[in-house]
Amino acid sequence: MKSKLFTTSLLASALFMGLGLAPVMAQGTSTPAIDRTQQTISARIQQGMASGHITPSEARELLRRDREIDLRESRFKANGTATPQERQQLRSDLDALGAEVERMMANRDYVQPPGNPTVTTQGIDNRQLNISARIDAGVRSGRITQREARRLHNRERAIARHEAAYKRDGVVTQQERRQLRNELAGLSTDLDRMMRNNQNYLR
Repeated sequence: MKSKLFTTSLLASALFMGLGLAPVMAQGTSTPAIDRTQQTISARIQQGMASGHITPSEARELLRRDREIDLRESRFKANGTATPQERQQLRSDLDALGAEVERMMANRDYVQPPGNPTVTTQGIDNRQLNISARIDAGVRSGRITQREARRLHNRERAIARHEAAYKRDGVVTQQERRQLRNELAGLSTDLDRMMRNNQNYLR
């Protein structure tokens, strides 16, 4: 009888593996609904960038939050089980992120109509992305504090809002482009100053 039960258990385990199902212990880390929601949000962010509803800088911030949720999920799963409370936290974080993406999609006019060079600001967008990447690198290296990074990112988002406002009438004038470049130059200068000052402090 014991031998028969043992054989049945082995067969069941083999069936689970064949179907792509893990044993009960491993099932504690399975979060397919959460993973699907993450994929949907990432796709919406990409869609927003393609349509012009979301600026590159805003997309970077949204994707950063998405990565943080993904890392949190990995930490929750590290011990072999994602508890109901942890799953609920992940769902709440994703709900908030998804709502923010949808708010941007709903509240913005097209900020970069396809084929219209008068509203294309690729150089400015690339500079925004570069500054955002440098801020994140500064935090990782310890040369910028989280508080300083938040202030810098807030200024970056303000510049992105100015850019979107300039694009709403279908034309970004030379004066508006110059204004955006000046704002980004000021942000970059302050970023460099913080990096130097904090590096000297750490020494």
